[in-house]
Amino acid sequence: MSGGIARALRYPQYRNFALGDVTSLIGTWVQRVAIGWLTWELTESGAWLGIVAFAELGPSILFSPIGGAHADRFERRLMAMSTEILLMLQSLAFVLLVFTGWIDIWWVVALTGLRGALNSWSHPARQSLISSLVPRDQLPTAVSMNAVLFNIARFIGPAVAGLIIVEWGIGYAFLVNTASFVLFIWVLYRLRPAYADKIERKRQPLMTQLLEGYGYVIRHPGIGPIMLMLLLTALFGRPIAELLPGFAGAVYQNGAQGLAWMTSSMGVGAMIGGFIIAQRGHVAGLTRVVMAMTCLMGLSLLVFSIVPWFPAALLAISLASCAIATMSISCQSLIQTQVDGALRGRVISVYGMIFRMGPALGALIMGGLVDNLGWRWPIAGGAVVCLATWWWGQSRASRIGAVMEKPASEKPASL
Repeated sequence: MSGGIARALRYPQYRNFALGDVTSLIGTWVQRVAIGWLTWELTESGAWLGIVAFAELGPSILFSPIGGAHADRFERRLMAMSTEILLMLQSLAFVLLVFTGWIDIWWVVALTGLRGALNSWSHPARQSLISSLVPRDQLPTAVSMNAVLFNIARFIGPAVAGLIIVEWGIGYAFLVNTASFVLFIWVLYRLRPAYADKIERKRQPLMTQLLEGYGYVIRHPGIGPIMLMLLLTALFGRPIAELLPGFAGAVYQNGAQGLAWMTSSMGVGAMIGGFIIAQRGHVAGLTRVVMAMTCLMGLSLLVFSIVPWFPAALLAISLASCAIATMSISCQSLIQTQVDGALRGRVISVYGMIFRMGPALGALIMGGLVDNLGWRWPIAGGAVVCLATWWWGQSRASRIGAVMEKPASEKPASL
C-alpha cells in the first residue's frame, strides 16, 4: 500500500467512495455467482447461461449512451445514488421470489435484464465521479485503484457465494447482496466532490449529445483504436466468465464449489493486474501494456480451452483474467486521462457499453455454440480472435501511444 495507491487514498472523499463501492461490489459478485448457479440448476443449459448473461449486459446497447448523456447533463452524485437504491430493490425482489419458491427461469431473465438497464445508468455516473474526488495528476491511480477494488470484490464475492450457497442456499446469497448496498448509498449521500470537471452544460437535444459523444470517440486518434480493441476482446475473450457455470457443471463436474474456485481464480488474477497498474501512478508506457496483455489474454484462453486438469485450468483462467483486467484498466486510465471533461460521461458510457455488451453478446453466441460444438472449441476460437486483435494493435501501438500518453498539461481541450 505504497506508491500510487497510497497517494490516491490520502484524499478522504475518494477513500470513502472506495470503501462504499467495494462493499457493494462484493455483494454484486455474490449475486452474480448465485444467478449463474441458479440458472444452471433450473436449466442445465449453456444456451440459457448465454441468454441470462445477455439479459444483464445486453441493455447496455440501449441505455448506456443515454445514461452517459444524462451524466453530462445532471448532477452525477444524485444520479448514482438513485440508481443504487433501485438496484437494491431489484436484489430484494430476488430474495422474495427465491424464499417463496416462485422463482423460475423467466423471472431470472426479467430481473437480470432490469439490473442490466439500471447498471447502464449507474456506471457512467459512478465512474465519472472518480475524476471529481482526486486532483488530475492522481486520476490514473484512482481509476486503477477503483478497478483493483472491483477485482478484490471479484475474488471475495464468489468465495462468499460458494460458502453461502452450499451451507444455507441461494436465497441468502441474494439477501447478502441486498444488505451490501446500504453503506454505498450512505456514502454517496454524504459525498462532497472537490475536483469536479468545469462543465458548461449545453441545452442540446439528447440525440445531438449522443452523436457528439460517438463522433468524439470515432475521431479521436487514440481513443477510437483503443475502444475497437476493447470491443473485439470483450466479444471474444471476456465471455469466458459468463460460461464458467457450464465448465464447472459439465466439463469438470465439481458443482458450485468448482464454480466458486474458478470465479475466485479469475478474481485473483485480475486483482494482481489491477495492483500492478495502480502502483505505477502514471500513464507512460500503458499502450505497450495494453498490447502485451491482449497477447497474453489470447494465449491463456487457448491453454484453458485444451487443458483437461482442473488445477491447470485454474492457473490458465487466472492468467487470462490478469491479462483481461490489466488491459481493461490500462485502457480506462488512458481514456479518463485524455478525454474532454465535458464529454466524460458519454465517453465512459461507450466504454461501459463495450465492457458489458461485448461479453453479453459473446456469451449469447458462444452459449449457443457449445450445445453443438462442446465447451472447448468456442473458447479456442475466441482466443484466436484475441491474438489477431493483438497483431492489429501492435502495428499501431506507437501512434496510439503518442496521443494517449501525453501529460495532462499537453492535452487539448477538445478534438
